[in-house]
Order: sequence, then C-alpha cells, then structure tokens
Amino acid sequence: MADAIIEVVAGKLIDALKEHSGRVLEFRSQFMELKTQLDLMKSFLADANKLKRKEETVKTTLSMIRELTYDAEDILTDCLLRAEYQEEVFHCNNFLHRKMIFQHRTGKKLKEINGRIEKMQKILKTYFKTIGQQSVHDDGGSIARRWTSPAFDESSIVGLAEDTQKIIGWILPTKKLLHQVGIVGMGGLGKTTITQKIYNNDMILERFEERIWVSISQTVNEEEIMKTILKQLGEDTYGLDMGQMLPKIKNALEGKDYLIVMDDVWSAHGWWERLLAGLPKRQGQSSAIIITTRKESVATEMGVEKTRIHQPRTLNDEESWALFCRIAFSSEKEAKQHYELEELGKDIVKKCSGLPLAIKTVGGLLKSKTLSTDVWRRIYNNFHEELATREGESSVMASLQLSYDELPTRLKQCLLCFSIYPEDSVISAEQLVHWWVGEGFVQGKDTRTAIELAFDYLSELIGRCLVEVVKQRGFDGRVYSCKMHDLVRDLTIKIAREEAFCSFDEHGKQIPTVRSRRLGVTGEEDMKSLNRKSKLRAFLMMSSSSVDFDRTIPLFRVKSLRVLDFSQNKLDNIPIQKLLRWITSLERLVYLNLRGVAALKELPQLIGELRNLQLLVLTGCNNLQKLPSSITNLQKLNVLDIGYCPIQYLPQGLGRLSNLQELSGFTVPSAADRNGCRLGELQGLSQLKVLRVNISEESDIAEQELTVLSRLKQLKVLSINTEGCEKEEIFRKLDALSPPPHLEELYLRYYRGVTTPMWINPESLRQLQYLCIENGDLQFMHPSFEGGKTVTWKVEGLCLKFLARLQVEWDLLQNVMPRIRYVEVSHCYMLKSFPCNIEKLGVWRK
Repeated sequence: MADAIIEVVAGKLIDALKEHSGRVLEFRSQFMELKTQLDLMKSFLADANKLKRKEETVKTTLSMIRELTYDAEDILTDCLLRAEYQEEVFHCNNFLHRKMIFQHRTGKKLKEINGRIEKMQKILKTYFKTIGQQSVHDDGGSIARRWTSPAFDESSIVGLAEDTQKIIGWILPTKKLLHQVGIVGMGGLGKTTITQKIYNNDMILERFEERIWVSISQTVNEEEIMKTILKQLGEDTYGLDMGQMLPKIKNALEGKDYLIVMDDVWSAHGWWERLLAGLPKRQGQSSAIIITTRKESVATEMGVEKTRIHQPRTLNDEESWALFCRIAFSSEKEAKQHYELEELGKDIVKKCSGLPLAIKTVGGLLKSKTLSTDVWRRIYNNFHEELATREGESSVMASLQLSYDELPTRLKQCLLCFSIYPEDSVISAEQLVHWWVGEGFVQGKDTRTAIELAFDYLSELIGRCLVEVVKQRGFDGRVYSCKMHDLVRDLTIKIAREEAFCSFDEHGKQIPTVRSRRLGVTGEEDMKSLNRKSKLRAFLMMSSSSVDFDRTIPLFRVKSLRVLDFSQNKLDNIPIQKLLRWITSLERLVYLNLRGVAALKELPQLIGELRNLQLLVLTGCNNLQKLPSSITNLQKLNVLDIGYCPIQYLPQGLGRLSNLQELSGFTVPSAADRNGCRLGELQGLSQLKVLRVNISEESDIAEQELTVLSRLKQLKVLSINTEGCEKEEIFRKLDALSPPPHLEELYLRYYRGVTTPMWINPESLRQLQYLCIENGDLQFMHPSFEGGKTVTWKVEGLCLKFLARLQVEWDLLQNVMPRIRYVEVSHCYMLKSFPCNIEKLGVWRK
C-alpha cells in the first residue's frame, strides 16, 4: 500500500506546485524536496513488493514510510486550506501572529519528514544491496507458476454438470468456423475442473480430431506456448525458432476440427493476436477455443463474445457437503458413521461459501487430523488462519492472494475498503465510489471525472471476480449494489491488517485505536481510544440500528477525517446540534453523507468553512427545509445531492460553484422566492455533467431561461421531475426548452402533458442513449419523436413505467429506434403489440 499512498500524495504535490504555487510558496523548497524523495522511494518500493516474504526490516520501514506520507499529505492539505483562508480575512495582528506560528511549525514538520524519508531510503538501499538483487527474483521471492493438465479424477467432482453441458452445447454445432468460449471466475471456483470435464467428455472426443491443453498462468512465454501445442500434436520442436513454429502449427491443424484450451490466462496482450491469426479457419471445419481466466476483460480481449462467457456458480449446500465428504472421509456413508462430527462438519463447510477450492482445502486439512470433535471445533474457530497458513498449491488463500497481487496499485486500495464492511453486507456502489474519491484513491483524468473513473474501477474489480454484483441497471450494467465473497473478504482483512490500512484484531474484528485510519462502525465498537491525536481518515456507519450515545461521543474529538458517512443510520440518539458543531470543525473533510438523517432541519452557516469539501450528500433528509447562503463558499464542491428534501430553493450564488459536476434536487423557485437560485444561474456551472431538476406548481421560469440547458456543454444526464405540478403554463415552457447538445440519458417524471415535449426528438438529442419516462398523463409521442428519413434515434435503452394512457406501437418504436436493445415496461396498459408483459414489470432484450 505504501506505493499507492505515495502515488496519490506525489500527484497532489505536483498539482499544488503547479496550480497553487503562491499558496505554498513559503514551503516550496521543502515540498520540492519531498516530491524528489518520494519519487526516489518508488524504485525501492517496487523491489520490496517483489519479495514474497518480507523481513521485519522491510516491513517496519514500509510501515514508517506509509505513516510519513500520510503526515506529509496532512501538512499539504493544511497549507492549502490556510492559504485560502488567509486570502479572505483581514490582516489583523492577531491573525499575523497565528500565521507566523503556523509557518514555524509547518516548516519544522516538513524538514523532519524529509529527513526521516531520506533515512528510510538509506535503510532500504543498504538492505537490498546486502541481499543482492537476485534474491528478489529467485524462487523464494517469486510466485510459483501454476501448472494444470487435462487429466482429472471424475470421482472427486461434485456438481458442475449444468456448467459443462451448457458449454458443450456452445461448441458442438458445426455451423461456425471457430467457437470461442470464456469461463470466468475467481480463483478456486472450479474453472479448470469444468474445462477438464468438457475436454474429456465422450461427445467432445468424438467431435474434435485434435485436442490441445495449454496451461498459461501469470507469466506468458509465447515460445513455450507454441512448443506445448506442437508437442501435443506429435511434432518435433528441436531447433525451431519462433518464426517457424506458428506455420508448423497451422500445417498440423489444417483440415481438422480442433479444440484448444487456454487455461488460467492473465494477460492476452500481443501474443494471442499473433497466435490466433496463425490458426486455420476454413469452410468445412468447425473448431473451438476455451479460455479460462479470472478477468472478464481478458476473455473479451481474446475475442470471446459476452454471450459466450460463462461464470460458474458456487456449489449449493448439498453439493458442498458431498464434495467435503469425498475429501475428509472416503464417502458420505463414512461421514454418517461419525455423526458427532457431521453437524460440526456442515458448519465448517458453510464457511467455505460454496467455493470448491476452499472445501477441498479444509477437507484435506481435516483428513490429515484425527476424527476428534475438539480438533474439528478448533479448525472451525480458526478457519481463516488455517486456510491462510496452509502450505502448498491447495491453499485457497494463496489462490486468492494471486488475484490481489496481480491487481494494479490503483485497485488494491479500493479493494481493501471492503474489509470494513460486515460479513454478507450488501454494499452501496455509490457509497464506495464517494469514499474512494473522498480519500483521493481515485482522481479525475482528462475529461473523465473522479466519480466516473471510480465506477470504472468497481466494474474492473467485478470483472476480475473479486466483487459480486447484487443489483445493476439492465440497460448498461451500471452497478447499484454489490457484495464480497466471504473468503475474499477474509483476504482483504488479512492484507488490510498487515498494511495498517485498517485496525483489526486476530479474529478480524475492527478495533478503534488512535492509529486507526478507517472505521466501519456497527455500534458494538468502543470509541474511548479516539481523541484529538487520532489519525482516522474515514468513518462510515454500517448499521441502521440505534447507536450507543456514550460510545459514539468520543468520535467528536477526532479532527483528522476526510470521509464521514452516516448514510446507514438515522442518528436518532445523537444530539444533532453537537454533531453539526463537530462536523463544521473538520477542516480536512472531503466527503460528507448525512442521507436520511430525520433530525436535520437546517445546516449551520459554518458549513461554508469546510473549504476542502467536494461531496455533500443530504438526499432523503425529509425535514431539511433550507441550505445556508454560505454553501456557495464551497468552491471545491463536485457533488451536491439534496434529492427528496423539502427544500423550496437553493441560495443565490450557486452559479459560482464552478467545479460542480453533479447537482441533484435543484428546485426551480417561485417568483416570490427572491433569495432563491434561478434556473438561469446554472449556466455558470460549466463542469456540470448530471442535473436533476424539480419543478413545482409555484416554480417560475422566465422566457430567457429556456435556453440555459443548451449552454451546459458537459451535461450528460438530465432528470426533470414535475410531481404535483399541473399548471399548463409550466408545461408550455417545458415544451420550449433547448436541450443540452450532448445529453446521453434523459429522465422525465410526472409529466402531465398529452404529448412528449417536441425537443425530445433524434435531431435535438443526437447522442441520447437512454430514455426513461415514468408516471404522468402522457398519451402520445409528439410527431417530432419519429425523426425523419435521414435522422434516427441512437437510443439503446428505453424505460416506460406507470403511463396508463400512453398509446404507442412497438413496430413504430423499433423503426424509429433501430439501435434499441433493452426495453423495460410496467403498468402501461395501452401499449400495442409489445413483446413483454405491460401490466407488471417486464423486460425485453434484443
């Protein structure tokens, strides 16, 4: 984790030195030296990370580097905030005195940090010289290459029949020149076992003249792959160079139907394209390639269509127990003879969560022990530790560790965040993404915002089978919630503890201490150790149950937080005024989530002092009446979410928040609300990508404001909600809106017009990919909706819900939306010729 932290801090230093040189001028030389020291440190860290077993010298040094880098980031943040504040206040003597004290202390701290980092470098430099560079790459330091073969013991396999039959059904037909199939899943899920069953199946033996099995693993050696193929084809490889091997493979396979298995592929870059191009693909032949991998992106990169990617399921309870019995006993019959162990054994198997490798590992472990309830109970109680320390290829933790080790640095810290969530938690994707952005794990790049990239990171972790999807949007797969397999969670806890990412005891329970960096609180934790010197950066409430008032109050002494998320708790037992006073003292705070806090009626004026705040989420605070005018001082704000709050209007001056990227819950004020932010003021929000607008019966839209949305050049998502509004004048003006030029998603809710607004047409919305219309009195699509002969919709996803009067023909939709591939409908009783149920939720996919 040290290299991840250094990457983040070094990036912030570069930005600060470029963009805020005036603000950090007095410490510029120290910050420049710090950046140099951190850059030099990266090479040592690269070597340290290659060591499989780090000696205490390295562990201690890496730990100290982490702490020093965190401290350096704190100083940088404080310097920038102090300088920003300094620019705004009157230069009174008292302030100048405080400024001199701050400069003296900061300079001293920076000098000390630079000296200590330099000392760390010398320790590591000496250490690596002593052990010699070769030991970093020798057998003890590298990950052993995993080797697989097509041979297997049919009697030891349980389940997987559905998986094998499905894939066999994909590759048996002879209509296609080359079938490409991917089997994707986390380590230990049984991908190789399924492939072995397919490879040795009688129908496969009869169907394919040549069968080839290549075990790839992490280190790709193109020459070895081609030699393996040639040897299995009975060809001599002696004296052949790379240029001669591929034509020889092609020649040997010419005119034959062949099956090639590429097992455990980690990377397809370069080599696969060359190899695939050399394989024969002729009319009259029908061959197949099966690829097993932990990463979905590898399968797609190798040419596998998404519809031909299979993700094996975990074993059910019955299958899990049957597999365990075959390993721990000779059979289920023998297991019944030891009835005193059966119940305990089933509890142990439950901990494996249906993962075949885990079941085999713990079964093999118990087979080597005496059949004693005491021994089995000890294994049950120390399940995680037993798997983690189990030696050999069968260790499930070693298998999962491979997946972690192979992650790029940017994903490692994101994955470790899952460690603080309780077992079997369903985790909000938005909460995760906001946390990652708040801590600086993900930062915007080019035209992509940090939040957009963070959702990409989550998709990547899912694609690598380390995180499971619970709920996602059908149209494009946008993840709403996710969870983590228990054993992967065990791994994250193990690494998070080693890396001091979070504080855990030996049983994986979180322990709040002064040195804790991150806490996920369920209400059972004792907060007494927290104080002003605490290093806590992220605090997330995990429980909706009542929190003990006395235990939580020590949290109010912590001043170091970047991330504060109370979204899972209504905070009924915490005095709201004390809470708000504490929150407004958190100068470094980047992300604040008070979602659904019922006691919150008004934010204090002092909220404007949180100059570091980038994400403010207040959605669902159903008693929140207004926001203070000081909200317009939060110049770094990227996200402001006040959806489902009874706020009549936002304060004037909101247009000054030039960094705002997402604004949810903006209510267009009435003419009487003179202090309210008008729709026209939004044109100053040049970075806005997401806008969710509420329009009420009292809302007032001036004629000159109708073109405002068209000036928001970055806007991608627009939602217009007119719930409770029936004024014809409002709908006339909505009909005359000028839409944003590059809009990709449009949501229209509670629209009372008879026809859709005329600007909802393919000419005005050329980039629109998703259209959602929900609730309301809509009867017809405006004639402009159909476009013209030369202009058709690019829409791929359509959602129509609770539109009881809407009359539209399915054939019309298909004609005007030729790219449509996903349609979701419900309670639309007058739709005609629809291919799915229109009375309740139905989904049609092309």
